[in-house]
Amino acid sequence: MRTVPEAISQKLAHLPDTPGVYLWKAADGTVLYVGKAKRLRQRVRSYVASDVAFTSKTRVLMDHAVDLETIVVPSEEHALILEHNLIKEHHPRFNVMLRDDKTYPYVKVTVQEPYPRVLVTRRVLDDGARYYGPFTDVGAMRHALNVVKRVFTVRSCRWNMPAEMPERACLDFHIKRCKGPCIGAQSLADYRGMIDEVVAFLDGKPDEVMRRVRHRMEEASAALDFERAAELRDALRHLERFEEPTIIVDVGGHDRDVVGFARDGDDACVTLLKVRSGKLLARDQRFLEQAEGESDAAVLAAYLAASYRAASERPAEVLLPFAPEDMDVLEPALRPTRLLIPQRGLKRELLDLAEKNARHLLEEFKLAEDETEERAGDPVYELGRALGTTKIPRALVCFDNSTAQGKDNVGAVVWFENGRPRRSEYRTMRVKSVDEAGGPDDFASMREVVERYFRRRIDEEKPLPDLVVIDGGKGQLSAAHEALESLALGALPLVSLAKREEEVFVFGRAEALHLSRRSPALRLLQQARDEAHRTAVGYNRKRRTMRTITSALLEIPGVGPTKRRELLRAFGSVDGVRAATVEQIATLKGFSAKSASALLDALKASAPDRPHAAAPESAASAYSTPDGSTVPAAPADPDAAP
Repeated sequence: MRTVPEAISQKLAHLPDTPGVYLWKAADGTVLYVGKAKRLRQRVRSYVASDVAFTSKTRVLMDHAVDLETIVVPSEEHALILEHNLIKEHHPRFNVMLRDDKTYPYVKVTVQEPYPRVLVTRRVLDDGARYYGPFTDVGAMRHALNVVKRVFTVRSCRWNMPAEMPERACLDFHIKRCKGPCIGAQSLADYRGMIDEVVAFLDGKPDEVMRRVRHRMEEASAALDFERAAELRDALRHLERFEEPTIIVDVGGHDRDVVGFARDGDDACVTLLKVRSGKLLARDQRFLEQAEGESDAAVLAAYLAASYRAASERPAEVLLPFAPEDMDVLEPALRPTRLLIPQRGLKRELLDLAEKNARHLLEEFKLAEDETEERAGDPVYELGRALGTTKIPRALVCFDNSTAQGKDNVGAVVWFENGRPRRSEYRTMRVKSVDEAGGPDDFASMREVVERYFRRRIDEEKPLPDLVVIDGGKGQLSAAHEALESLALGALPLVSLAKREEEVFVFGRAEALHLSRRSPALRLLQQARDEAHRTAVGYNRKRRTMRTITSALLEIPGVGPTKRRELLRAFGSVDGVRAATVEQIATLKGFSAKSASALLDALKASAPDRPHAAAPESAASAYSTPDGSTVPAAPADPDAAP
């Protein structure tokens, strides 16, 4: 087996399990081969697997490859387009080269014409038209385009209107596929308004267009035109399944750089996606260290002022994820390049792709430096960005309390590592400071649980989390902060999540943070909150069950604390003891055949007519996880009474 170069070996260990493109490179940096993958980790590792039968070309490729570069993309279709562009740019020696320069199709809207048309083309020209694409599934694209034409009744004729006007309308007008602007049956303003809807839909704003189509469907139904209503209903279904244009090609044909930014504490990574003539052709990256105490805006400004300003080639515009520090000073220094911060549309999608690559590279850096054992998911970065933390919350804990009518007051703590539960770090405990006779006090309970948990971690010299999450509102948040302050941990990022409106309260901010319901950051917080609640309720139920069992055994004469523990350890519940035989009980420490028989008689006498119920949850019970698996219950606080 060929020895794998060190540069490749280090990257193989930390490849993401996402779609992307990989480039094998020679010692002089020449690209030898460009490939796409649905799962980069699996595909790239197959090149160095000892049990894979390679072709002679692949063996020669791997003999020459000394470095590897990967670019992550949102989907397999994006990987297909990017591979196509990179092969055309680099002409790799080991790729199959196609002599006909065919490319993927686009949807073209001739907005430069007074009466625009919508058609399919494979050539992108600088003619003032709007281009959308490319599309990887040609059949699906043509079908969807036919639906768009049916819904919006766009003309399909080739007349140069209004310079050329036919004498009579074509068949499309008679079958209601066109409203006949050529014969004056539809005004220019009405036709242009319809084209605006088509453009809005293709621009990625389908909600407004579908709302209008739905309104027309309801009007047709109210007018008893059920045939037209059915057509619009079917059109709505097709519009919802319309394939979104890929963002790997900017059909405007512009040159631009797209800057992605990712940060974790003192380390930051900036990626630069280079789009030339509308095609994504390259990626560059820089790692920035010793960023302690600096804001993200200051770190990004340092990169632009140092690395980017000195670049020999700069395009007309640069897309940035947020405003750098001293932007009014940077812009004149980078002229004629313009700095843009897009918020939506295709430019925003390009920014999201650049940031995803920055996160990917920063994770590789962290893993290579042994600063973490596992790659953090995108929701973890999204959560850090949403909360404004400089260090991403790789480790977060979430607290919740549970009580039943003021009794069995307990608390639970769950630990999430890189966005996933780490159940070995779950903890439960009884609340001791709140007097049950005085009624529940959720704030005092939260204060005690947080203080006891962190005091123990400090005493045992265990690592602290990057983020503390509280299930509750501002009151619980303040109580938790008091507990952290008492331990000199007030600087730990602290938030709470309120159930009713899913508001996120960040300690130190007056207003609540409202995250989108679709936000991966909010879903991560909800998952941690729900897991903490489930664990707390489960421990509360177990405490109540144990209290009921113990109370029942207390009524049996001759059964003290030692014998009760033996019985519960062996049979788990009162019903379990009642179902046991004299011989089984007699084998336990402290019992004889005579005492076992007396115990069973007393139990039967205490409930002579009561049918045996299912055995309640015991101290060694298990609980079900969200994925359906079963794991042991969370370990209780060692100082909690049984």
